[in-house]
Amino acid sequence: MNTSLLIKNGVVVNADKKRRADVYIDEGRIKEIKKSITRPAGRTIDASGCFLFPGGIDPHVHMELPVRGGHSSDTFSTGSRAALFGGTTTIIDFANQERGGTLSHALGEWMSRANGNSFCDFAFHVSITDYNDRTRREIRECVERHGVSSFKIFTAYEALRIGDADILAIMEDVAKLHAIVLAHAENGDMIERVTAKHRSHGKHEVKYHPEAHPVEAEIEATTRLVDMALHTGCALYVVHITSGEALRRLAGARKAHARRKRLPSVFAETCPQYLLLDRALYEVPGFEGAKYVCSPPLRGAADRAALWRGIEDGRIDTLATDHCPFTMKQKEWGLGDYARIPNGVPGVEHRMQLLFSEGVAKKRIKPERFVELTSTAAARVFGLYPKKGAIMPGSDGDIVIFDPEAVDRISARSHHMNCDYSVYEDLRVRGRCRTVILRGTVAVDGGALELPEGFGRYIPRVILV
Repeated sequence: MNTSLLIKNGVVVNADKKRRADVYIDEGRIKEIKKSITRPAGRTIDASGCFLFPGGIDPHVHMELPVRGGHSSDTFSTGSRAALFGGTTTIIDFANQERGGTLSHALGEWMSRANGNSFCDFAFHVSITDYNDRTRREIRECVERHGVSSFKIFTAYEALRIGDADILAIMEDVAKLHAIVLAHAENGDMIERVTAKHRSHGKHEVKYHPEAHPVEAEIEATTRLVDMALHTGCALYVVHITSGEALRRLAGARKAHARRKRLPSVFAETCPQYLLLDRALYEVPGFEGAKYVCSPPLRGAADRAALWRGIEDGRIDTLATDHCPFTMKQKEWGLGDYARIPNGVPGVEHRMQLLFSEGVAKKRIKPERFVELTSTAAARVFGLYPKKGAIMPGSDGDIVIFDPEAVDRISARSHHMNCDYSVYEDLRVRGRCRTVILRGTVAVDGGALELPEGFGRYIPRVILV
């Protein structure tokens, strides 16, 4: 059986250039790219009028995340399926160590959830919540035996955060292995102090959520983490940046790195919700504002504008989603106390469409920058490149055939995420994933899924250099 695939007449877009070309894929990998390919193939697709983007990589998702009272509403099956419909062919989730538990147990548990269930390819960061001698040994095992090149730490939330001494030790361990630390940067003491004050004054409504996560908490923690990374020589990736000032401080560290090559790399991630949604949504009457409860919270117009400047000028490296959906019934766990509302919004399906519509179609960024933000940068930072993140000979045949002229309206009535609302409900967007290809196999075509559940593979990652 001929399983080869030929894509004709599209515009191939990589992070450095674009050109009109045909693409031939066989045995799951890209074999040839040139102006005209005439060889026979098992399936031929005409991509006239469309861009060919590398399959999207979302480096920040939470499928089946355990929380008090249950799990986030997307399983690896439903969430990865939604990812494919949105052009994301690889997701990176988080294997979370429990206090008193081991990294190997966490990785094994998350692996068992994804294997045989994920429609798209997947990898894992490992979150460290309990640092000790055994954890220290396991960090090396994760890198050398399991292909994990990234470890997450928290500076907030009682069940997750660790102290500065442990963060420094983790950074030293990770730096020796040429891996990278991801960080959720908020000052946990600030958050807890404001939340306690709110409770003592009877301030329980959703509208107080952003007050409990002040921008200063993000700025302080970001600054502290950057200083620790510079001190230890550890590469640092700060997730879900929402603040223009936090981004400015990260950019300052990057300038220092450019001047003095021995300093570690520092990377910034943001998410569509922080580019497009305003904190005024928490003021919506009733409990509607709970849909938008995430941490860090949505900010105001000035911070959104600063983030867009970072998207445009390259100071932001990746666009992820922090996809962590909860149904409205689950959000109601926090009725009467905003601090008990499960934090997270759905988004894995619309990441690429939103950035294209708001970025490329509105001429804020070029298609090449779009590719860098949605695929290539994540592949490079997390050790997937050049297997993923590029359309080039030898790379996996992960390609999105994207129609730049199509127009859609986002709605919970039509999305594929296991969530009964959309934070972008009724938003008009330009551009659509017409066909999504994973390792040379058509995954989605014309709105129809063509892959079986469990087609996705675990992708071990190489140590960064």
